[in-house]
Amino acid sequence: MRISRVLWLAALVLTGGCQTYYNDIPSPDDLMHIVPWFDAMIKQQNVHPYTRADVPRLTIAGTVPVTGSEGDWFGEWSTGTTTRADKLVNPLAGKGATAMGDTLYHTYCAVCHGPVGAGDGLVGKKMAALSLLTDRARAYTDGYIYSIIRYGRGVMPRYGDKVPSELRWHIVNYVRQLQAAGKGP
Repeated sequence: MRISRVLWLAALVLTGGCQTYYNDIPSPDDLMHIVPWFDAMIKQQNVHPYTRADVPRLTIAGTVPVTGSEGDWFGEWSTGTTTRADKLVNPLAGKGATAMGDTLYHTYCAVCHGPVGAGDGLVGKKMAALSLLTDRARAYTDGYIYSIIRYGRGVMPRYGDKVPSELRWHIVNYVRQLQAAGKGP
């Protein structure tokens, strides 16, 4: 059985089977003219919506945008240098806290930092979590707080693998709201 298939294939190739396939069978492009609306589709104007800067290009959650990722500054961060973190610009600055920021803060942060950011959460009392209401914490840039959420610092673990980058800014804005409303320790 196997030998007959091999012989048949060899005979096909030797007799020009490939040439028959390429020369005698019509191309699918030629068949487009048979169906009237396909013919019109070939001649239609193409639309490229993402070539214009004024059309937003939203990336799907969990994917890397075409422009690349947000970058990695862990090497610099781990040495205590905050230059790159301080240069980060909060895209949600001035828009205030959102329900998303409230939800994320109470999911990930309130366990240690407490419901109002005073460092008195259930775990925070045992781990000596820092208050977010001190003058020092208020002086941190938004990028610094964002980087702490992403990479952690001291006893605080990293949350960069749990909270996507665009949601970290919601937490930063919620912390700013807590700082504005709260009194220092």
